[in-house]
Amino acid sequence: MKKSAVIIAIALGFSFTSLNATNDIVTPSTYETTVTKRVVDPFCVSIIKGDLETVKKLIELGQDVNKKSNGLTPAMYAAKYNRLDILKLLVKEGAKLNLKSSKGMTAKKYAELSNAKDALAYIKGLES
Repeated sequence: MKKSAVIIAIALGFSFTSLNATNDIVTPSTYETTVTKRVVDPFCVSIIKGDLETVKKLIELGQDVNKKSNGLTPAMYAAKYNRLDILKLLVKEGAKLNLKSSKGMTAKKYAELSNAKDALAYIKGLES
């Protein structure tokens, strides 16, 4: 019994001495971080917020209803955020629902992915 206790003590001694932990603070190399700022144009921000009056005013002032902002058309933003009243206005003003985003998706697909039921039903109704 004493022999096995001595052997265990020796084995533990070897295992503790083989660990070489240090408390040295190592400073990492300098990393340069690049932040890509995505800018959404004010027209599309108004759509996201659901500000129908501002959207109407901007259209009156000549805003292009098919101009992409951050890769999405205004109709895609309206569909994605389930802004049905704005989506109807955009379509009335000539928005094309079949245009594709920079990711290859249409307004209908954004409505599906966002579970925007009202916008999706409206778009499907236009297709039939």
